[in-house]
Amino acid sequence: MFSCVRWFQPFLALLSSTLLTWGYNCPSSCLCPDHHTVDCTSQGLTRLPDSIPLDVRRLLLSNNWIPWIPSDFLVLYSDLVYLDLRNNSLTKLEPGTLSTSSRLVYLDLGSNNLTEIPSGTFGESRSLIKLRLGNNPYLNMVSKDAFAGLTSLRELELERNALSGLDIGVLSQLPSLRVIRLEGNPWVCNCNFAKLFLWLLENRHKLPSGLEGMECSLPGDGRQVSLSVLSEDSFRECLGLLTLSDYLIVIFSGICISVAAIIASFFLASTIHCFQRLKSKRTDEEEAED
Repeated sequence: MFSCVRWFQPFLALLSSTLLTWGYNCPSSCLCPDHHTVDCTSQGLTRLPDSIPLDVRRLLLSNNWIPWIPSDFLVLYSDLVYLDLRNNSLTKLEPGTLSTSSRLVYLDLGSNNLTEIPSGTFGESRSLIKLRLGNNPYLNMVSKDAFAGLTSLRELELERNALSGLDIGVLSQLPSLRVIRLEGNPWVCNCNFAKLFLWLLENRHKLPSGLEGMECSLPGDGRQVSLSVLSEDSFRECLGLLTLSDYLIVIFSGICISVAAIIASFFLASTIHCFQRLKSKRTDEEEAED
C-alpha cells in the first residue's frame, strides 16, 4: 500500500501543477506556461484578449491583427515588465498610453503601421531598457519629447521606417543610451540633417552597423551615399544658415526697432511743434509791447 502511495505522489504533484496552471484565469486562445506569462502569439486576434491576469509580467501578443491599445490598458497591470506587440496593425499610440508602465523593461512595437510617436507617449517609464520601433513603414515623425523620461533606456530601434530627419533633442534626452539603430530610413542629406550627422559622428560607437550601414540621399540628384564618405565639411554651407528661431528673433527685433523709431519721431515732432508755438508766442508778445 505504501509503495502505491509513493508511486502516486509524483503523479499527484504533476496533476496538481497542471490544474493550477490551466485554472489560472488564462485567456481563451492563449497559453499560460506559468503564473506570470500570457502567450497569445499568432492567434489571429483583432483586439486585446479579455481576462488577462492582473499580475501578468510577460505578455506576448505578436503576429496578430490588433489595431489599437486602449489608453488605460496598462493601468491595472502594474507588474508588467515585458510586452511584445510586434507585427500587429497598430496605427497610432495615444499620448499617455504607456505612461503608467512604471516597471516595463522591454517593449516591442516593431512591424506595425505606426505613423508618429507623439510627445508624452511613454510618460515616465523610467525602467524601460529596450524599445523596438523598427519596421514601421509609415513612421515619418518622432516628436522632440517622444522619449522624455526614459532615463534608463539603453537600446532604441528605429530602423527601416520612413524617417527623413530626426531632431537630435530626441536623442539628447536619453542619458543611458548604448545602442541605436537608424539604418534603412530615407534620410535626406540637407541642412536639417546636419546636426543629426554631427551627433552620429560623435556617437558612431552606438551604431551596430556603424556609419557604413546608413545612407542618405543628396538634395540635388537624390543619389544615395553612405554616411561613412561624408564629413563635417560636407555640411559647411549650412553653418551660416539661420534657424527658424533666429529668423523670428530678427523679425521681432526689427518690429521693436520700427515701433521705437515711430515713437521717437512722434515725440521729436511734438517737441519741435511745441517749441515753435512757444517761440511764435514770445514774438507776438514782444511786438505788442513795442
